[in-house]
Amino acid sequence: MGISIWQIVLVLVIILILFGAGKIPRVMGDVAKGIKSFKAGMKEGENEEIEASAEEVVSSKKAKRTKTSASKKKKS
Repeated sequence: MGISIWQIVLVLVIILILFGAGKIPRVMGDVAKGIKSFKAGMKEGENEEIEASAEEVVSSKKAKRTKTSASKKKKS
């Protein structure tokens, strides 16, 4: 009951009739641009997450240093 080769051919013929032979390469180019843009956005999002977590680590280390130096000053 799977998809046969004739069903795939029929769908491709219908697409060819609807879009025409000249528009298909343009449409595929737009799809490729969209995929590239999506991947770039995903990579950018990951980089922002990494930078945010690095900033949190740095700020927590600074806070620990501040607490440590403040407690040393109280002891002196």
